[in-house]
Order: sequence, then structure tokens, then C-alpha cells
Amino acid sequence: MVSTRVHINIKLRLYMLRLLLMKYRAVIRKEGAVNQTRVIEAPSRFAVYDQIQKEGGTVVELVEGGDGFKFPAWFSITIGAGIKRIEIIRTAKNLSAMLSAGLSISRALSVIERQSGNKRLKAVATGLSDSVKGGTSFADALSAYPKIFSELLIAMTRAGEESGSLAGSLSVVALQMERSEELVRKIRGAMIYPAIVVTAIVIVGILMLIYVVPTLTKTFTDLGVQVPLATRVIVALSDFMVAHVLLVLITIISVVVGGIVFVRSKKGGNTVIRCVLLLPVIGELVRETYTARASRTLSSLLSSGVPVLDALSITKEVVGANVFAKVVEEAEERVRKGKTLSSSFAEHPNLYPIFMSDMLSVGEETGNVADMLKQVAEFYESDVAEKTKDLSTIIEPVLMLLIGAVVGVFAVSMIAPIYSLSSAI
Repeated sequence: MVSTRVHINIKLRLYMLRLLLMKYRAVIRKEGAVNQTRVIEAPSRFAVYDQIQKEGGTVVELVEGGDGFKFPAWFSITIGAGIKRIEIIRTAKNLSAMLSAGLSISRALSVIERQSGNKRLKAVATGLSDSVKGGTSFADALSAYPKIFSELLIAMTRAGEESGSLAGSLSVVALQMERSEELVRKIRGAMIYPAIVVTAIVIVGILMLIYVVPTLTKTFTDLGVQVPLATRVIVALSDFMVAHVLLVLITIISVVVGGIVFVRSKKGGNTVIRCVLLLPVIGELVRETYTARASRTLSSLLSSGVPVLDALSITKEVVGANVFAKVVEEAEERVRKGKTLSSSFAEHPNLYPIFMSDMLSVGEETGNVADMLKQVAEFYESDVAEKTKDLSTIIEPVLMLLIGAVVGVFAVSMIAPIYSLSSAI
């Protein structure tokens, strides 16, 4: 009986493990042999890289596929498969410094491998080093890790290799990524405090409706107090929540999860961005943030020698929000037809400010588009930083007023009847 139960447990565990495995189609290169394509089952991409490396090969291309278990895209909460963006930036900076000092790319990657405290980054550095030693260009080696290295980084690396200035290109792209990350961090930091306060207000409000209001309601009933309309509304809401706690809990969770799924979807994200753009201060902040990102990306690519059409194609993927990316896509089509870059952005002043199209126009006349875009990026990055500070200053008193209003409404609605009873006595 016991052995049968153990056998069933083992089979069940093996089945669950099987479900968690995903299928990958890998193109493998071994020294002195023709590239081989295999379908491998593994829990992650890194497990595939490790397996192939142990076999003495190098993964040239890796595509996820098959019918293995997969979480939906919106569920992903890690960036770069366990490698933080700041680590990618630091790696690009270090590589640039070592290449400038005269080290070869394979030697520099070996140093990154030894210095890194992140096991996943260490494994990636090993894979990159092996690929480069095998004759693969550094850009092609990076492109084997599309979830870790962005199109921008790969394109800048390729341009640097072709022009013989890889160290300079890595330095430029590291600066671009650092500026973008800093901008996002400032905005996120300004939003954390109000988000925490609002969440706390909601939680405290729910707890008061479930635990405090019923006690006061019993007091009113026992004393026969005539309560005003506002009090009756709060009491009715409290009674409903007490009677349907599970339903309320499920509804709240459903709304939160549904909101996250909606926001992270392409259509939902677009809708949210369009709504946010209508807000007085925050809308302008968002618009300038995306303008700075698009300008900085285009400037970095063009200054590194990437053709304008390729630069626009990469910027379209890097810029982020679909509503802003569509303008870049439109610009790519117009430039392909022989029209100016500035005219495309000039037609969308509600998304990209007129200042950007004017600076682009000057850049096209002087043949200095990259520098003009760099100035645009620096202007809006500085402006966003200042507005974020101002927003943080304004938000605090507004939240205090909000908290005061919530507390005031509750006090007037629930405590006033008690005072009226006391005065009557």
C-alpha cells in the first residue's frame, strides 16, 4: 500500500515537472561541424544554454515553441529573465571602459564573467564569450538573447563594430539607457507615495465599514437615534459588506487583476496612455517623457552611423507606448517615400511637442539631426525632472486634503448623530 502511494506520488511529481518544461528550438554550432537544429525541453532558456555549453556547443539561435506550459505575457514580472536593467547598463559601461583600455572583446567578457555576482548574467557572459571566440560578431552574439539585450543595444553594437568604434558606441548606448532609466525612476518615485496613501485610505475605509460602523449602528438602534441620509448610506454600505465579505473580496481582487491585465495589454495600455494625456499636469509629463526617450534613442543611433530608416525602425520598438510608436512608424514610411522626418512629427503636436519638429527641421537644414535630437532629449529630460519635483511638492498637500475630507465625511455622518443625542438629553 505504502509503495503504491510512493509510486503514485513520484508519477505525479514527474507529471507536474513535465508540465513546467517548455520546448525550445535551438540552432547549435559546434567547432568543425555543421549547425544543428534541435528541439529541447527545459524549464528556462538558461537551462538550454547551460545544457548545450556542457555538450561543447554554442547556441546560435533559440526560439520558444511547442505545447509546454507557459504563463501569459502579462504575468511576467522580471526584466531580462532575472537580470536587472541596471546590470545591463553597468555591463555596457564596463565593456566600453575595458575596450578603450585595449582589451579584446572576448577578454573583456571573461572579466565580466568573473566579476559578476549574478549567476544568470555570468552564464550569459560565458555564452557571449564562447560565441565571439567561435567567430560570431558581438552584435550577433547579443541577438541570441533578445529578452535580455534590447534592439537598441544590439543595433548600436553592430554600428560600433562596423565603424571600428565599439567602445564609443557602448558608452553612448549605456548613457542612453541610464538616462531613460533615471527618468522612469524619478516618475515612479513621485507616484509611489500617493499610491501608498490611496491604498491605505481604501484599506482603512473597508476595515471601518466592516468593524466600526456595525458597532455604531447597534448603538443608534438601541438608543432610537434618527440618523441623516449620509449616515444611512454608510450604514447600508456597511451592512452589504458585512453580509457579503467574500463577494466584496473577490470583486476587489478581480478588479485589481483585471486592471493589471488590461493595462498590460496592447489595447488597454493605449487607452490608458490616451486618457492620461488628457490630464493637466501628468499628461504633459508623460508626453515629454516619451519625447525625450524617442529623441535620445534616435540621436544615439544616428550619431553611431545607423541609417535613418533602421534608426526609426529600432526607435519604434524602443519608445514603449504604442500610441507614440505609431508616429515613429509613420515617420519611417514618410522618410522611405522621400519626405522629411520633421514633417511627420509636426503632424502630431498632441503627442510630440512642436519644439521637437522645429529642432528636427533645423537639423535637416544644417545636416545635424543627431545633435538637434540630443538637445531636444536633454531639454525634456531636464524639464521632466523639474516637473516631477514640483508634482511631488503638490501631491502631498492634496493628499492631506483628501484624507481630511474622507475623515470629515465619516465623522459628520457617524459621530454627529451621537452628539445630537447628547445635546437632546
